[in-house]
Amino acid sequence: MKMILDERGKKYVLKPGEEFQSDLGIIKSDVLDSAQVGDEVKSHLDHTFKIMKPNINDFIDIMDRRCSILIQKDIGQVLAHTGLGAGSRVVDAGTGAGAIALNFGNVVGPDGEVFTYEIREDFSEVARKNIERFGITNITVKNKDIKEGIDEDNVDLIFLDLPKPFEIFEEVHESLNLGGWLVVYAPYIDQAETSYRIAKKLGFYNIDIIETLERGLEVRPQGVRPKTRMVGHSGYLMFARKL
Repeated sequence: MKMILDERGKKYVLKPGEEFQSDLGIIKSDVLDSAQVGDEVKSHLDHTFKIMKPNINDFIDIMDRRCSILIQKDIGQVLAHTGLGAGSRVVDAGTGAGAIALNFGNVVGPDGEVFTYEIREDFSEVARKNIERFGITNITVKNKDIKEGIDEDNVDLIFLDLPKPFEIFEEVHESLNLGGWLVVYAPYIDQAETSYRIAKKLGFYNIDIIETLERGLEVRPQGVRPKTRMVGHSGYLMFARKL
């Protein structure tokens, strides 16, 4: 897959055999198809575009969504807190457009596996197309309600983005490896609290609820200060480990 970046920093995915059109001009398909990553090409209006290979974050920025997705500050917490790595097996429920499944697949690598459950057929189809388009082959999308049963065992991480995730914690505990992690994404504190209490009752360890707030800095000639706007609440993350 190739991507082009225009002079304003806007990203576009290239489709083989098609010419590119934007308000900055047209680039013919033969020019795009022959261009290599790192090249610069010109539109008919003499604007410059750079040819790039998108990483996982670039692709998620421009992929088909049709629903809200987890943002980087929360995805990063999940990856860092659980120590997910190459060769891990992951179950994800509440696929949506596939953003966190793509991150999981990218981290666990070709020796790992990701199984993602989505009850809505339209969302599962969007996610499947996004995953295929990015070129990751270690992710299996299941158009299935995970409450009907978790098919996988020997799992290192189970991530649940569901209205009532605690309803399947017993099945989660059975499917996890010793040392495996349960992670819940909860927009509301009562979901996180109930998940915490049930996880504790079922014998999970290292139970924590985390909320991550992200604030950037403005660098100006007169000085540096925090930005007025910040990425505040998106959701709570509950972590629990099977030991």
